[in-house]
Amino acid sequence: QVQLVESGGGSVQAGGSLRVSCEASGRSFTDYAVAWFRQAPGKEREFVAAISRGEYETKYAGSVEGRFTIARDYVKNSVYLQMNSLAPEDTAVYYCAADSTPAAIRVVVNWRYWGQGTQVTVSS
Repeated sequence: QVQLVESGGGSVQAGGSLRVSCEASGRSFTDYAVAWFRQAPGKEREFVAAISRGEYETKYAGSVEGRFTIARDYVKNSVYLQMNSLAPEDTAVYYCAADSTPAAIRVVVNWRYWGQGTQVTVSS
């Protein structure tokens, strides 16, 4: 079992950057594929990005492709999401999720472990 804790959220103006991190405890994070999802008020939770167990593959939602980067920090046993060129529509609670063998990675229910979320607010 693995516990996930997100950090790094905050407020930024449009065009700015933020990095959110997800730190794992209980197991090595390299044993898991990891994804970021986000949920805006009144909307369903949506897929943002994912990284495979062996870091061989990353996937992104079309809305963040080219602006966001997901990567592992092996020293900190964490995964971070670097977000650049932020826009007000990126405002949401960002959640990290992990699973050893996720099926369809864009589907919320396929991810077993979740963090508590961190708020990202982008003002215009």
